[in-house]
Parts: sequence; structure tokens; C-alpha cells
Amino acid sequence: MHKIFMRLAYILGENPPDRAPRRSRCSNVPLMSDDRPLERMKERLSPPPLPTDDRGRARLVLDTLILHLHPARIPKRTLRWTYTWGLGGLAGMLIGILVTTGIFLEVRYTPTAPDAYLDILNLRSDVWFGDLLRNIHHWSANLLIVVAVLHLLRVFFTGAHRPPREVNWLFGVAMLLLVLAANFTGYLLPWDQLAFWAITVGTSLVSYLPLIGEPLGRLLLGGPEVGPTTLLNFYTLHISFIPLALFGLMSLHFWRVRKDGGLSLPRRAGEALEGTPERVTTIPHLVRREGIYALVWLAAIVLFSIFVSAPLEGIADPGLSPNPAKAPWYFLGIQELLLHFHPFVAAVVIPGLAVTGLVLLPFTDVDTSSVGIWFRSARGRSIALFSAGLSLLLTSAWVAADEFVIRWTDWLPNWPSILSNGVVPLAAVGLVLLALDTWVRDRLDGNAEERVLFLFVFLFVALLVLTAVGIWFRGPGMELFWPWAMPAAT
Repeated sequence: MHKIFMRLAYILGENPPDRAPRRSRCSNVPLMSDDRPLERMKERLSPPPLPTDDRGRARLVLDTLILHLHPARIPKRTLRWTYTWGLGGLAGMLIGILVTTGIFLEVRYTPTAPDAYLDILNLRSDVWFGDLLRNIHHWSANLLIVVAVLHLLRVFFTGAHRPPREVNWLFGVAMLLLVLAANFTGYLLPWDQLAFWAITVGTSLVSYLPLIGEPLGRLLLGGPEVGPTTLLNFYTLHISFIPLALFGLMSLHFWRVRKDGGLSLPRRAGEALEGTPERVTTIPHLVRREGIYALVWLAAIVLFSIFVSAPLEGIADPGLSPNPAKAPWYFLGIQELLLHFHPFVAAVVIPGLAVTGLVLLPFTDVDTSSVGIWFRSARGRSIALFSAGLSLLLTSAWVAADEFVIRWTDWLPNWPSILSNGVVPLAAVGLVLLALDTWVRDRLDGNAEERVLFLFVFLFVALLVLTAVGIWFRGPGMELFWPWAMPAAT
């Protein structure tokens, strides 16, 4: 009879008096009886209390989905803000803000002309906090470009792209391109004059791709020019394909950080790392810092968005082109190149060489002896600063000279324009870079990584100068003006 009673008690879920509470086969949590569903629900859904010991904190990281992005313990050195500046986490937070605000904006938006523009006006005037949501979305998207570029620079300047992190560098470069694509496709959605003509200028670059340029342009635009079908295509790319690709790569990027051993260890020039680095638990040392950092940035973005509205001009008018018609600010460097080179060279060759260089960088710059040191060494800092100053002077002088003095097509009138205004000036720039590289090697006795550092900084600052010229110094007719003497746009 005793055995029968025990069996019935087991079947009915009762705990026999001489047996410990039943436990789940997959955990050590006791199973509660079926006659207490509310208590069982409270037990299983309530968050556990925060642990007070290091072992419990490490276990919490392993058992929590979001916190599992981090290891249970991290080297104490990597907590220095001056090493990472929290740029990777900030980029992830901005993507989260963009997804959240984008979902709210999506429910009050119609991707057809002219309804898209009318929806934006309605959002600004008739929807509670609609204008604030749009402002947060707009400025977060622009800030994401800046943060992504700064994050890439931080990784390069500390040597964190070197083995074994080459693949993760490639993921980062791909994500940067997707961030630019997301901003570009979202730029058209307000369907105002600014967006319409910026996208018209930007998409015209696609036509210069050999063989596939024209059909790819028609596929992207949905016709020969920017129109209502373009708006729908860009909307689809903006809310579906690009976010899916970005989230997939972001997941791989975070996974590779863990797979490659976490962050590279920061150190000073000349400092040698000996023994096993001291480790601390992720909770509270890292999570607390990340939480405060995220709240400060979130408050700054909201505050900025309260006082500075996202731009919105009149409704798009295909028959009225503004003067000047400029691409979005992050593509103004390429638009500036179009004023100095043949379109194929400016829109295809130079950007292609830049992306190829970024892809090849971790496979050519492989010296791991200086990983974790900003600018490789104290000497490297001086070289980077000198390169930045030299690039600022030479690029500015080249822009002015090409605007007022150099006339390649007049000097070579019988040459095809792709040679006289494309290959020849590009070869001249290449010779200047080669001469600078030779000078760093011979006169400064620079090693391979210092020469890579010099050229990287020189070219990046050149891009910044070209972008700045396009933003502040190009006026009507895309002519050069001082910012304080800029004529009114027409």
C-alpha cells in the first residue's frame, strides 16, 4: 500500500512526506505543485535578486541573454574609457534607438508621393511627440555615422584590426557601408526638396559603374529618374533588407569579439604585458559604466532633439532644381571629387580603391608587437600628427589650385577626358603619395607600420577636408566661396 500511495502522489504531483521536492530534469529549481499556479508564475517570472558575490555575478552574466554579450569576467585594463571611449556600445545603442523610433514613425508614414511629405507635416503638428521622435531618429542616424567612423579609427589606431581579429575588421567595414546605405535610403523618405535633389545627385553616381551602372540605377530608382517608385524602393530597403543585414553582421561582430579573445589589452608605449592580466566581474564593473554612459548619451540626444529640429524644406518638385544641388553630407567628399576628376574615376575608381584598401589592411599590417598602444608608439603619435597637418595643407592647396590654376583638359586637348581629367590627375596624386611614403621611409627611417599609419591618416584627413569644402565652401554653381561671403542658394 505504501508503494501505491507513493506512485499516486508522484502522478498527482504531490510531494510525498519522505521525499524531497521534485526538481526539473533541466535545472535545480524545485517544481511547485499544480494547485498553486499563481505562486508558481510569480516564482518563475520574477527576476532573481542581484547576487552579492563574484561567483553569483559571473553566473548571472552567463544566464542572461543581453549580458551574455560580455564574458563573465573581463581584464581590468579594458575598463579604461580612454582606450575604447565606449564607441562600439554607443553604436549598438544608437541602432536600438533607431529601431525603436523607426517603428513608431513607420505606423504614421505612407511611402507614396505626395502622402509621404504630408505625413511628415502631420507628424510634426498633429501627433503627440511626433516631431521629437523624428528629430531623435534623424540625429541618431547622423550620429551613428560619426560614431561608426570613430570606432573604426579607434580600432586601427590601437592595432586591434591585426591577427587574430582580421575577420571582425571586415565585419566592421561591411557594417559601416550598411550604416551609410541606411542613412542614404532614409534620406529620401521625407520627400522634400532637400531629400529629392540630394538623392538625385547621389544616385547619379551609380550610372558610372561599368556594365552594370545603368541597369542597376534603373532597378534602384524604379525608372530613369527619381520618382514615386524610387520612394517605395528606398522605403523597402530602409525598413527591411538593410536592417536585417545590419543586425546579422552586428551579431557576428559581437560574437567575433568574444571568439577572438575579447578586447585587445591597452598599454602605454614601451610597456610590456607580463603574466595573466587581472580580471574583474562584468557585474558591476562594466555594466555599471555602460549603463551610466548610455543614459548620459540618451539624455544628450533627447535634449539636442528638443531644441534642434530635423531639416524639412518644401515638397519635392522635380522641375525646380536648387542651386547648388548637393548630396547628403556624408557623400560630399565624393561629390567634391567629381569636380576634380572624371566621373568614373571620382565615383568608382577612388571609392573602390579606398574600400579595397580597408579590406586588405588587416592582412598587410600584421605586426602584433604594438597592439593596444595608441598610434603604435610615441613616435607614431608624432608621425600621425605631422601627417594630419601635411594633409590639411596639401589637400586644401590642391583644391584651390585645381579650381583656379590647373586645367588638365586645356593642357591635353586631344586626349580623351577619362585620360586627361581622370588617369593623369589620379597618377599625379599617386606619385605624390609615393613620394611621401619614400620620404617617411628614408628621411624619418619609418618602419612598415609607421608608413601605413602615415598614409592612412593622410588619406583620411584628405577626405575630411574634401567633405568640409563641400559642406561650407561650395555655393551656387558649386563654386568656391568663403563661408561668410556665401551667396544665398537659389
